[in-house]
Amino acid sequence: MDLSQNVTNSSRFQVSEFILLGFPGIYQWQHWLSLPLALLYLLALGANLLIMITIQRESALHQPMYQFLSVLAIVDIGLATTIMPKILAIFWFDAKSISLPQCFAQIYAIHYFLSMESGIFLCMAVDRYVAICYPLQYPSIVTQAFVIKSIAFMVLRNGLLTIPVPVLASQRHYCSRNEIEHCLCSNLGVTSLACDDIAVNRFYQLALAWIIGGSDMCLVFASYALIFRSVLRLNSAEATSKALSTCSSHLILIVFFYTVIVVVSVTHLAGRKVPLIPVLLNVLYNVIPPALNPMVYALRTQELRVGFQRVLGLGDYVSKK
Repeated sequence: MDLSQNVTNSSRFQVSEFILLGFPGIYQWQHWLSLPLALLYLLALGANLLIMITIQRESALHQPMYQFLSVLAIVDIGLATTIMPKILAIFWFDAKSISLPQCFAQIYAIHYFLSMESGIFLCMAVDRYVAICYPLQYPSIVTQAFVIKSIAFMVLRNGLLTIPVPVLASQRHYCSRNEIEHCLCSNLGVTSLACDDIAVNRFYQLALAWIIGGSDMCLVFASYALIFRSVLRLNSAEATSKALSTCSSHLILIVFFYTVIVVVSVTHLAGRKVPLIPVLLNVLYNVIPPALNPMVYALRTQELRVGFQRVLGLGDYVSKK
């Protein structure tokens, strides 16, 4: 009788905020990580802003591939900004508390931007597939309308399918624990504090990963399998090299993106033994790709490098040298 009454009383109590503790096991000196994380964040902001400005100003870059890249830059800025200001506030100002609505909003933003990144990679893979496998039909297939419809579809798909994640999390009862051993509000990290059953949360998280991440990954690698098959049929070594160079940057980022997803998923399974590793990888996974994507494209795309030089006012200096 007393036990049931205590359970009833505890279930009525709802915590008003969560406490983000940071990196498990290194709370005493985790603030030293703020400098490299802040530098990565500034690099992500500056590089992606430079890509957006360059593509907007250079008429030669007003092509579908670069338009998708511009959207990817916006997504990267959104992804990094979703988590980094709060993480730096935790390290610098000990601002560990976060309200429930803010936490659920962060859960939604993280899932949305990661899904958008996967979706834009798929759009870019389709663009490269048509450009290499059907070069003559490319201008009539990948039109401005195609780009707009593709981006609109990804915005609606990811925006709608990720809504249940924070909604389901907000339906749980948080009646006792409110300390999260993380730097950000991850869905499973938050719902694990709930006093009631979270089976539906785990099920939807898994279903969402397969519906969005799994389908995008399969379609992306199917596109590149068809691209490689088409390229291998070319008789000219020069033509083969040129065809591969047009999609090499994209392929590097895709392999890195989906490889890290697999690594993070695997480390979460072993997270109970060494909780620091999955938490650290989760944070890096949200900030390294936004910083890495512009650098890969800048290093491997001649048109972008020329555009950067013009935007930064280095064109005349380089030509004089």
